[in-house]
Order: sequence, then structure tokens, then C-alpha cells
Amino acid sequence: MYKVSRQRGFTLIEIMVVMVILGLLVAIVAPNIMGRSDQAKVTIAETQLKNIQSALDLYRLDNSHYPSTQQGLEALVSRPSGSPEPKNWNPDGYLKSVPEDPWGNQFQYVSPGTEGPYDLYSYGADGQEGGDGDAADISVWKTEG
Repeated sequence: MYKVSRQRGFTLIEIMVVMVILGLLVAIVAPNIMGRSDQAKVTIAETQLKNIQSALDLYRLDNSHYPSTQQGLEALVSRPSGSPEPKNWNPDGYLKSVPEDPWGNQFQYVSPGTEGPYDLYSYGADGQEGGDGDAADISVWKTEG
């Protein structure tokens, strides 16, 4: 006649055991994932520095000098004014736009530089000079190798 169905649910103990296991997994896995994100941003910054360095080298090949500090990296996007005048500036530019570092800050450019013909670097995650780990400054001259 009537079929009696018994629904069986989870006990409170079973649910708590599963929650403890999930908590342990998150505690073990989350720090590894978070650390990789920071390292990935450092790698992206290093790659961006290399791309800008290549554009600066092309600018120098065309114009016999690097842009001045005042002309800045914007000289790779649009024809700069001021001294030194770029005599053979490529009308297509050398970069489509000046990128920001992975933390949303401007790359720093100084010409002439102290480490090479120019200094090109990112202040890292903290956006300030100096720092350790992912907050350390990243220089184009220190990423070679």
C-alpha cells in the first residue's frame, strides 16, 4: 500500500568532520597559491622591463641617443620635444603605449643612469623605493642573466 521512505541526512558530527577537513585543505593550499600570484607579478614586471628596454634600444638606433629623463618613456609612444632632438624618430613609435607595472605604478626612467646608459625600474609591490621580496625594486639591469 503506502511505501514508507526514510530520508537519511547527515549528522552534525559528519558535517563538522567535513568542515574541519575543508578548513585544513584551505590552510595548506591557500598560502601556496597566494605566493605564486606575487611571484607572477614580479615576472610580468621583468618581462615588461625587457620590452621597454628593446624599444629604447630601437629608439637609440634610429636617433643615436636615448630619450632624456625629461622626455621620458613617453618618447617611445609619441615624438618628443626638447633636447636631445630625435632626428629619425619612427612615425609609428616604438611602443603602442607606456605600460604600468603589474601593481598599477609608472616605471621609473632616468637618463643618463647610474647602472647603465639609463636606469629603468619598478618600485615593486609597495610602490616605494627599496623593499624586500615582492616589494623590492626591479631593475632592467638586475633581471639580465
